[in-house]
Amino acid sequence: MSREKITDRDNALFEAGIKLGALYHQFIGSPINLSTVSSFEQAIQKSISVQPYINEISVNIDREILKSKLENKFGYSELQGPMLRVKITVKYGSVKAKVGMEFDTELNYPLMKIEEIKELSV
Repeated sequence: MSREKITDRDNALFEAGIKLGALYHQFIGSPINLSTVSSFEQAIQKSISVQPYINEISVNIDREILKSKLENKFGYSELQGPMLRVKITVKYGSVKAKVGMEFDTELNYPLMKIEEIKELSV
């Protein structure tokens, strides 16, 4: 059985996928409301950005979806998959991978995708 060499590209994509999965499963269900949503986006960004190989991260929570979920007497909701839009750039060795997560209405699922892979000149 021959073994293929594991490349920087392989590792960059693996790391990027782990970051998106960790973010999703760590924060879904967290309580939020309109007065905490901005600071919560920043907290998620800061939390994930300390992980290895993160080059950039942006987290956006859809305020309109959040508003529609605040129709209870307590005035808050929990973070849900359809609310999240995330962009992460991972740099591993000679490769930069941009990935994202956004709710896909057709699939009814918060889909994670590879958006761009770039070989960096060394």
